[in-house]
Amino acid sequence: MNKKRNKLEIIRDILQVINNRNGKIKPTHILYKSNLSHQMMEEYLKELISKEFIIESRNKTGKTYSITEKGHEYIKKYSLIAEFTESFGLE
Repeated sequence: MNKKRNKLEIIRDILQVINNRNGKIKPTHILYKSNLSHQMMEEYLKELISKEFIIESRNKTGKTYSITEKGHEYIKKYSLIAEFTESFGLE
């Protein structure tokens, strides 16, 4: 049985989903790829926008989200912390 993801893991997952789609993605794809409910996804997206990890763009076809340099930095630092804890068996 998989353990529940914590907030930092969910943020990493959302940012990685956006990053893996060339840094720009529609909300539907985030919803499916990050395995969140619509309400939870909306809450996380609002927080990530307010903290400048992502940018929301609107056009005729709807919204898209792009990752910022700050979002890229989060992914890098999260990976460092994950490697560190795993190396000591603290995962």
